[in-house]
Amino acid sequence: MAEPLYYVDRSDIREGRLAEVRNGMRDLAAFVESREPRLIAYHFFIDESGATMTVVAVHPDSASMELHLELGGPRFRAFAALIRMRAIDVYGRPSPAVVDRLRQKAEMLGGGTVTLHTPQAGFSRWQARRDTA
Repeated sequence: MAEPLYYVDRSDIREGRLAEVRNGMRDLAAFVESREPRLIAYHFFIDESGATMTVVAVHPDSASMELHLELGGPRFRAFAALIRMRAIDVYGRPSPAVVDRLRQKAEMLGGGTVTLHTPQAGFSRWQARRDTA
């Protein structure tokens, strides 16, 4: 059975670019929602000071994350002038192809780190979604 992947990234918002980041987040979320039916959750957050953006995503498996990185790649590049990536954390077991693409994404957006966290124990109560694509 495929295991879900939990993705969290954190970026510094460049000074004076907050409004553009907010618009970009809304556009990217709408784009992803319309093209990636298997993606379980995809959310953007901005901290109280307006200085940090966090993205949280839950993918049903590594193939879903690989598709996301392929489709979103050109749109992620638009954020390069708006943010500086600090870190990407992935919880689960992504494929080597996903890990490679995440490292490329981090470098493109400012050179943040990519850290993988291997599951040790726990459970999820959400029901796995069937592929509707």
